[in-house]
Formats: sequence, structure tokens, C-alpha cells
Amino acid sequence: MKRWTTGEVSKQRNISIRTLRYYDQIHLLTPSFRDENGKRYYSEEDLFQLEKILILKSLSLPLENIRDILDKLSYKQILISHFNYLQEQLSKLQTSISNTASLINMIDLDESLSWERVSELVQNSPNSKKWIDYFQEDEKAFLQKTIPNLSHNDKTTQQYISLLRRIEWCIKHNIKPESDEGFQIASELIEISNDHFQGDTKLEEKFWEVRKLPAEETGLYPISEDVLEFVERCIAYVTT
Repeated sequence: MKRWTTGEVSKQRNISIRTLRYYDQIHLLTPSFRDENGKRYYSEEDLFQLEKILILKSLSLPLENIRDILDKLSYKQILISHFNYLQEQLSKLQTSISNTASLINMIDLDESLSWERVSELVQNSPNSKKWIDYFQEDEKAFLQKTIPNLSHNDKTTQQYISLLRRIEWCIKHNIKPESDEGFQIASELIEISNDHFQGDTKLEEKFWEVRKLPAEETGLYPISEDVLEFVERCIAYVTT
């Protein structure tokens, strides 16, 4: 039967000898074997106990609590708890990544973004009605796959950001929607929309009506009335 010295366990698991001796001192993990010279050795069962201790420590449990439950939970049960904990941490990390990507794209849209606006967009109220709630279940599934999202950094989202900035530039410089630049913007918007909605004009119109609602009701990135009017006018200019 293989046995391990304190030094070997310390090296393999990157745990200090002092910590292992402390675990022995408080009767949390005591080596099962001692040779004729008094040297202590850990068994394989001891090492499994150590793994359980390390996992429970990663869940931020105090050593006193770990000692109380160590023998009541199997290694598999502890692994399942750790798995659930990691899944929760992953979810939080993915949310943080999405929020950070959203902020990057917001700054691309508005370099003078205020803290109040950032706070309003990041801390969405879970009780408020969001844009997706205005649609039927089959429409939701379709739209969530196709509609650009500021939390994503894909090519289509970047295209929309670029178009919005061009529209804002036109408004700032008094360039009308019924101009060559407006015609080009509308053409690109129509092309992207056709790709997204796959020819479903009814759903496209429904989404556009939701898009025009106040941002605090939909949770969508707020777009000014001037921009929305520019879009409607330039598209009308192209399609009539």
C-alpha cells in the first residue's frame, strides 16, 4: 500500500507543511500511519480527505464547519457542490464580460457617456418589462438569435454601431436623410435588416415599433428621437 510523507503531500498539492501540521493539530486531517521512528505517512484515504477539505475551503467554509461535515459528505457530494459553485461563478463571470462588452460598445456610440447613463443601463430592474417581452415565444427565439446585442462584439453589432455614429454625424452637420449619405446609410440598414429578419416584414415592423418605445420600458440602448426620425426618413427616401 502506497503512503506519502508530509513533504511529498506538500509538494504534490502545493500546500505548506505548516498547514498540514496545523490540520493534524486541530484533528482535521491526521496521517494514518507512523513508522517505528515516529515518522508520519498519509494513506490514499487521507489524501481523499485532504481533497475534500480543499474543495470545501474553496467554498469559503470555515475550518470548524468543514470538520463538522467532512465525514457526513461523500467525495462525490462535495464534488457536486463544487461543480455548482463553479457554475455560479461562471455565470457571474459571463455577466461581467457581457456588461464590459456593452460598456465598450456604449463608449463607441457616445464618448461622453455619463455615469448616470452607465448605471441606468447596467443595473436593469428585473421587474421591468423588457423588449423581448413584447413578442410571442416563437418570435422571441428568432429575435434573440438575430438581433445585435451591445454585450456582443460581433461584426453585425459593430456595423450597427458604425451606422448609428454616421447618423449622429449627419445630424450634427445638418446633412438631411434625403441626401447621398442618407441614401447610403438607408441601403446598408435595409441590407442588414433583410439578413436579420429573413424577409419577415411584419416582424421587422413590430420590432421597429418596440424600438421606438422609451428605453426605460424596453431595456434597449437609448436612441434619440432625432436618430429614429433620420432612420425613418432615409429609408422612406430609398424605398419610395
